[in-house]
Amino acid sequence: MITKDMTIAKILQIDVGLADLLLASGMHCLGCAMAHNETLEQACQVHGADADALAEKLNEVIASQ
Repeated sequence: MITKDMTIAKILQIDVGLADLLLASGMHCLGCAMAHNETLEQACQVHGADADALAEKLNEVIASQ
């Protein structure tokens, strides 16, 4: 289960395909070293996104596979 306190790197380790949803959410710097150490919540704060809503969407994608 994806939570907002997980790092972007950990989320991508779970499923690299989740990058598409992160990119669509405005996180275009996924390749940046800093981005991999940020939590989902921190990244959402920087990009003006709702961390809870994004975590829910990411979990929906995983559940549908």
